[in-house]
Amino acid sequence: MYKLSLFLTIFLFTASIGLAQDCVKCHKEVTPAIVTDWQISKHSEKEVGCADCHGEEHTSAEDVAKVDIPTPETCADCHEDQVAQFKKGKHALAWASFKAMPTTHQLPMALNDGMKGCGGCHKLGLKSEAEIKELKKNGAGFGVASCDACHTRHTFSKKEAQQPQACQTCHMGFDHPQWEMYSSSKHGVRYLLKQNGTLHADTAAPTCQTCHMQEGNHEVRTAWGFLAVRLPLPEDPQWKADQITILQALGVLDLEGKPTARLDVIKAADVARLTQESWQAERDKMVKTCNQCHSINFAKAELEKGDQMIQKADHLLAEAIRIIAGLYKDNILKKPESYAAPFPDLLTFHDAPTTIEQTLFEMHLKHRMRAFQGAFHANPDYTLWYGWSEMIRDLTEIKTMAAELRKK
Repeated sequence: MYKLSLFLTIFLFTASIGLAQDCVKCHKEVTPAIVTDWQISKHSEKEVGCADCHGEEHTSAEDVAKVDIPTPETCADCHEDQVAQFKKGKHALAWASFKAMPTTHQLPMALNDGMKGCGGCHKLGLKSEAEIKELKKNGAGFGVASCDACHTRHTFSKKEAQQPQACQTCHMGFDHPQWEMYSSSKHGVRYLLKQNGTLHADTAAPTCQTCHMQEGNHEVRTAWGFLAVRLPLPEDPQWKADQITILQALGVLDLEGKPTARLDVIKAADVARLTQESWQAERDKMVKTCNQCHSINFAKAELEKGDQMIQKADHLLAEAIRIIAGLYKDNILKKPESYAAPFPDLLTFHDAPTTIEQTLFEMHLKHRMRAFQGAFHANPDYTLWYGWSEMIRDLTEIKTMAAELRKK
């Protein structure tokens, strides 16, 4: 029995190598750079061939449709722990959160399923078999993988995914400029100088992964979540009232402060911490990470400053929301029929119908994000000038436009 098992192992291994050689021979002509990437990869070194990830059905130019496009399950054959962590984490829900946003359903296909807009980054989330089939039908079948968003094809380099630049493509820009904040902070500057050899290789300099993927954990969570709202609500009465207003404008609480059906969507997308325990667990992990370079007292104090920044930004945003809700109530501004409650819908993004509502959208998703994320990323300029200062200006504009609408 042992001899038979050994024979089968040797036979399958030899067949795999032979098939890989056939793939290489053809693809040297068709896609030579892909072959080079594979040849310099750990996969090639460990004799993981093309068929291990792409199957054996595709053998010629005529049957390209038979190529298997890898999914996280493909990677789990060898990287079980990492895939299990990924499936429990934030990145795995990227596709679900993308689909949950009302505005994404109004985007052109090229931006949506075509992966040239939000889908270009949010594609790394887990998808059902039906969703994968639909994507392939729409010609976007190459956007179904997940691990290759950070470990890019076909080198699948661990070292690449450990660099902060691996996060740069997605974590930058309008609503989440974490790369800009990090790379121009003292943390980021020290690491970039360490990369180019200016600073010693042993210099303490955290990367995105140091703080958000402690010990290589692929869950990648944060205490406040993407929207910086949480349950239970704050004890401070003013902050509590402000957060209720924001949650109503997010469509997760109704006029009486009771949960709506959209709360289930927020839960599924995991963009907010909905229990004290889940929030505290992530905060404790971050304090432990900060303590590698800083004292516990310093770390806790700096993170609490970020909390305070959310509180101050929330007060400005809530005032702006109430102004526009007042215009709806007095029939001065027509509330879109799609809005469930008499509040502006913060998740409509650029589809908000009027200039005053567009200003609120930017105040929420662009400037509030910069105010609190800048604080947590130790970037004073983003916190003040791109965040808080812009929110002050937004509120002034909203007040001015509201007064003019009331005059008319």
